[in-house]
Amino acid sequence: MKKIIRDESNFDILDLLGWKDITTSKQYKNGTRIFQLPIKKYGQFIEVGSFESGYVRRMNGGYTPYQLNKCEPNVEYWPEYKHTELPDGSWDSKKTGKYTKYEGKKRILIPHEADRIEHLITYCLKNYYINGANEVEDGKYIPKWKHESLIRSTKMACEKYTWSGGQITDNETGSIYVHEQHAYWNKIPNSVQVIVDGHRYNVK
Repeated sequence: MKKIIRDESNFDILDLLGWKDITTSKQYKNGTRIFQLPIKKYGQFIEVGSFESGYVRRMNGGYTPYQLNKCEPNVEYWPEYKHTELPDGSWDSKKTGKYTKYEGKKRILIPHEADRIEHLITYCLKNYYINGANEVEDGKYIPKWKHESLIRSTKMACEKYTWSGGQITDNETGSIYVHEQHAYWNKIPNSVQVIVDGHRYNVK
């Protein structure tokens, strides 16, 4: 059995990222390492794996684990066969001497464990930590650009309207929206709704 060498620099990074090593003793003996990220997708923590075969995979989130290795162009030639039905109903297959060309892609294997873990770190940072909003153990994580966008939208909404005495004033148009309870006691049959950025809100 090939001995697994622990790369301390990578494992320091895993600790900082909050990854948990959930490898079983059997997997460890086979040269496999499985890690659990502190990020949830579809209600469960993401798990990724490094395999001695050279593959790296996302272990959950689908019916079967899928490969995270990079791809490269690949061309293969397969022999052509001629199939002939025999009198007894069986079939005879013989090569014609010709070949069929198939163009596609193949996964690039990563032979060393330290390189596989480094690839997993890079892939997960880009796809799970940076891109999009993800749930982590301590709450919600959103990228910086989205956080700043929400702040700008909230600030614009606050500057556009003034809340006072049970009514809302649109600072741009001068329109006044009356709170439903305030309108009831003053018998004003106004509909108490405000549209902000295309979304309709009930004001309470």
